[in-house]
Amino acid sequence: MFSQKDIKQIKKKGLTAEKITSQIELFKSGLPFINLQSEATINNGILKLSKEERKTSTDLFDAERNNFSIIKFVPASGAATRMFKSFFSFIEDYNPEVETVNAYINRTKESLLAVFFVGLEKLPFYNIVLENIKEVYPDYHESSTDQQRFMFVKTMLDADKLNYGFYPKGILPFHKYKEHIATAFEEHLFEAALYASSNNIAKLHYTISEKYNDIFDDEFKKIENIVERKTQTKFEISFSYQKAATDTIAVSLENKPFRLEDGSLLFRPSGHGALLCNLNNLDADIIFIKNIDNVVVFKYENDVSEYKKMLAGILINIQTIAFNYLEKLESRQISENEIIEIATFLFRKMNVIISSEFEKYATEYQIAYLKDKLNRPIRVCGMVKNEGEPGGGPFWVKDESGQVSLQIVESAQINKKDKHQKGILKNATHFNPVDLVCGIKDYKGNKFNLEQFVDPKTAFITMKTKTGKDLKALELPGLWNGSMANWNTIFVEVPLITFNPVKTVTDLLKQTHQVN
Repeated sequence: MFSQKDIKQIKKKGLTAEKITSQIELFKSGLPFINLQSEATINNGILKLSKEERKTSTDLFDAERNNFSIIKFVPASGAATRMFKSFFSFIEDYNPEVETVNAYINRTKESLLAVFFVGLEKLPFYNIVLENIKEVYPDYHESSTDQQRFMFVKTMLDADKLNYGFYPKGILPFHKYKEHIATAFEEHLFEAALYASSNNIAKLHYTISEKYNDIFDDEFKKIENIVERKTQTKFEISFSYQKAATDTIAVSLENKPFRLEDGSLLFRPSGHGALLCNLNNLDADIIFIKNIDNVVVFKYENDVSEYKKMLAGILINIQTIAFNYLEKLESRQISENEIIEIATFLFRKMNVIISSEFEKYATEYQIAYLKDKLNRPIRVCGMVKNEGEPGGGPFWVKDESGQVSLQIVESAQINKKDKHQKGILKNATHFNPVDLVCGIKDYKGNKFNLEQFVDPKTAFITMKTKTGKDLKALELPGLWNGSMANWNTIFVEVPLITFNPVKTVTDLLKQTHQVN
């Protein structure tokens, strides 16, 4: 199947021909859909804390945080291209000499453009674009409104002008304050000082595209002193890249390796599941995970941070009890009542379904069983009430061996042709805003090897195009999906204020991204 030239290309990526062959076999055999048992709901997989319980949890975190090493992990490799998708079409298809902008919007049903033009002056980069327009379109002020709008979008997106569509999302102007414009990268620093710092040091790790390394470095140098002075916090920033060895082969619709015009193989980044490798390289007691675009303006940051601290307090509490039980199990000085107590804790507090055969096991097997179930990485995940947002959600899932566990499942993993499965998806009450607090060390303080807790069968196949041709792409088990399938999982309801992603540029007009 592979020529010597192919083998050379495969090796250069840090991959092997065997690995690529096994990926192609996955395309041929197909991947199984996730088998949903039921949706996770309040008191059935999702914890809802009272005001008093929330306070107890945040107070615990505040009291204990300086005893732990903490890192905030921010996936930030994406370019802003998708944010401007409708606007690239507008530049290509619209002619101000032929029709009005309103006529174009009505013809194409691009309602985002209408919102964009109404809110134009509230966008954080409005004045920056206007400054640039003067240089490239000297007749801007004499032009019609429709021509001005066209010029504005071209200045914003053209490669020889501001080129915003190919900026890393984290460095794009996000929030407009009185004195300056803040990026999402900067807002993560302010947030981290509130909830992800220990002994007045905040460590942040951003996963970025290697080509953007200098841009992020420059941005940090520009704001470091100001943010440190304002927050009274010292920042330690590190970066890593999605490794080329995590890329996957693309295939044609006939499951043959997809080739580019020069005959070379096409490899594609394998989704956020590839970042497990980056996460696995971190060393901290507590890791917060939050996407680069999920930030708020300063006045909402305290509200958001309270819920982050609540999740971390839950992690500390659960982990402390679990570690005590693990030490007891290891000493083997344990009574029958204590074995029942540990099994009850696993079921009630950690959502672990205990085998129906458990009571029949000999004591030594009960101890081994409980130890195996307890001694795993822990994730405490915020879950938001379903408001019709796209993305994954919390479900009870049954695997091939019949074991039931709590999982975050993407809709692409669900067989929507199956009435029963579609019904469970439809009844889901919450979705996943990617709001995780993770414990990645065992009771002896050793790091887990996170690669050992992945369910490889939760990868999924997606349809894409390249140079106008259809192809199939393979995504690795998602970072918070199948990559964490065998972690211990606690889902907790958090309010909508904690979820403020910027998927399209008009999201920057929402209240949580506006200062006034």
